[in-house]
Amino acid sequence: MRRTRATSLIGLGVAGIVVGFLVELAAAGTGIAVFIPPLTLPITLVVIAIIVVSFAVPIRRATHGKSNRRIDPFQAMRIVVLAKACSLSGALLTGAGAGILIFLLSRAVIPAGSSIWLTVAATVGAAILLAGGLVAEHMCTIPPDDQDDQPENAHAKSP
Repeated sequence: MRRTRATSLIGLGVAGIVVGFLVELAAAGTGIAVFIPPLTLPITLVVIAIIVVSFAVPIRRATHGKSNRRIDPFQAMRIVVLAKACSLSGALLTGAGAGILIFLLSRAVIPAGSSIWLTVAATVGAAILLAGGLVAEHMCTIPPDDQDDQPENAHAKSP
């Protein structure tokens, strides 16, 4: 499995901005109330980021020799996939929050202060989820073997 690339995160962020802005624009144009994220959204996103990073800590300890406990490789793979999903969904939600914020701030009449602060909080919570996913993914990587760098093992490598 490859590490999460910056291009995919940027692409999802831009897609989130466009979708967030256009959905709010369509809702306002049809007379439907615009979406204001609830206070529980950023709290939930931050808690998920903390949980994902805490799942990755034992794997980090085992791969760097600080723990003697064996790690199930299937469990490690599940945690890496969860971390990757968190980083990708965090990028998308950060973009969507930014799109909603752009829509709210571009109106002639700025909405009530609580709606702007709730949107900022949701965007920050999504960015924390993105960062937590990337940190957890980094924590689950295996350090390179010292034997691969030695010249006498160069003939053992396959092309």
